[in-house]
Amino acid sequence: MRDPRLLAKPPVCRLGCLVLVRNQCGDVLLVDPDYMDGLILPGGAARPNEPPQLAAARHLHAETGLILRLTEVIAIDFTPADRYLERLNLVFDGGTVPDHVRLTVPPQHRSGLLGARFVPAHELPQHMAPAQAARVAEALANRSLPVLLHGQRSV
Repeated sequence: MRDPRLLAKPPVCRLGCLVLVRNQCGDVLLVDPDYMDGLILPGGAARPNEPPQLAAARHLHAETGLILRLTEVIAIDFTPADRYLERLNLVFDGGTVPDHVRLTVPPQHRSGLLGARFVPAHELPQHMAPAQAARVAEALANRSLPVLLHGQRSV
């Protein structure tokens, strides 16, 4: 039974759904947004009631043309509300794609992106804000967690 008091004013917290994709050399796929300095992982906010793995896959496809099935979370990052809109960020493991994979970034006026490219892991701090680079370093170093939907592995 749902208590209407719990649903009357749900807490406001945008969920960021990001994807860590590597090529066969171990380089990390990053996108270059025109609205902030530095490169970031592909991804974005989930829509209301959108499963996070589907939001991450949707953003990845829209930003790079890649279509990947995302079933593992490799990092969870909470950021203060005063700095970013997405306060809780899930980083999904996008796995490894072939070195010759073709990225298709939509035009800047539609996507807000200046481009996308693979960056060697040891160069991440040179291309990303410190908190973003630290998030990726942790994601690269950790084991994964399964994505569940109502207690069942997401398919």
